[in-house]
Amino acid sequence: MANLHSPEFAYYILQILVSAFLAVLFLQSGLDKVVDRRGNRAYLDQHFAKSPLASTVGPMFAVITILEVAAGTLLGVGSALLLLTRDSTVAYLGALLAAVNIIALFFGQRVAKDYAGAAVLVPYFLLTISAIYLLAEH
Repeated sequence: MANLHSPEFAYYILQILVSAFLAVLFLQSGLDKVVDRRGNRAYLDQHFAKSPLASTVGPMFAVITILEVAAGTLLGVGSALLLLTRDSTVAYLGALLAAVNIIALFFGQRVAKDYAGAAVLVPYFLLTISAIYLLAEH
């Protein structure tokens, strides 16, 4: 039986927890954009109306939605694989995709001059880059 108080077991638990947390975050956000496409799109149209990105909201919305759902799915499947096989590869790929997504969101918030909205993304980005480190094979 594994020593539940060992650094190795704690590391393994951290991998599962961070993957599961990010899976919930990105799946909920991405699926909300799929389910309430019209409401989310209207909000973004208004949010970016006076920014240089106003004419790109449609393609941006599609890309962000795909990135969120893909990252969340990879992280969710990766969490299950960590539990079943201790293999972190799929979760690692999900964390990489999540980081790319947050950078894209951050860029949009900064261009729209929504500095408070951009600041909210920083803790998620820090968690995501921590996840990349935790999920990398050492």
